[in-house]
Amino acid sequence: QVQLVESGGGLVQAGGSLRLSCAASGRALSMIAMGWFRQAPGKEREFVAGITWSGGSTYLADSVKGRFTISRDNSKNTVYLQMSSLKPEDTAVYYCASGITIPKLTTTPGSWGQGTQVTVSS
Repeated sequence: QVQLVESGGGLVQAGGSLRLSCAASGRALSMIAMGWFRQAPGKEREFVAGITWSGGSTYLADSVKGRFTISRDNSKNTVYLQMSSLKPEDTAVYYCASGITIPKLTTTPGSWGQGTQVTVSS
């Protein structure tokens, strides 16, 4: 079982940047895929970004390509989501998640963090 704790959310103006962090504990982070989801008020939770256990491959939702970057530091058991050129429609609770593989991560994540609020003002 993996425990995940997100941090770095907050209030930012449109066009600004934020970096979210997800600290993992409980098992070797280096052998699992990690990713980020988000849920806006009244909407379903959606996949935002994923990264393989080695960090060699990353996946981004079309809505964030060119603006968000996912990375990981296995020595620190931490995954990051760098968000730039933020838009009001990026406002949501952002959740960190883990999975055995990227396909598992996007369909049935094994663990979830508690979420961190990101609010982008216009």
